[in-house]
Amino acid sequence: MTARKRYWLMKSEPDAFSIDDLQKVKVEPWNGVRNYQARNFMRDGMQVGDGILFYHSNCKVPGIVGTATVASKAYPDPTQFDRKSDYYDPKSSPQEPRWMLVDVAFDRKLSRTIALDEIKAHADALGEGFALTQRGNRLSVLPVTAAQWKLLLALE
Repeated sequence: MTARKRYWLMKSEPDAFSIDDLQKVKVEPWNGVRNYQARNFMRDGMQVGDGILFYHSNCKVPGIVGTATVASKAYPDPTQFDRKSDYYDPKSSPQEPRWMLVDVAFDRKLSRTIALDEIKAHADALGEGFALTQRGNRLSVLPVTAAQWKLLLALE
């Protein structure tokens, strides 16, 4: 029996890594996540084939800009061991890695950005549990229900 497909929202600052960058490279390791809850979502929740809403954050118009697919099981983020990396973690070791990542594969760019303001306007329909619209949520990886996935993509 195969596990049920899950859905996620993953945030990236477009000046660091954008949907256009993912489209060019096709598959990219989602490295640099340094939040335990986001790491746990990747490590314990994500499965190959899960859907991803690609979200541009910290930009003029934050919002959902494309879709992608989880392309690998979680594995240790190599940037945690690289002393020259911004994501180096001296408390992590190859024997006991602290940080994990998944590979993300490009699916498509949306025809337009579904802006955060527009998403917030549908907060009631998305439900109380939708983390993106909750005050103070800063996670870069968030779970999305199948119903939320359908509603958000229908806004396109």
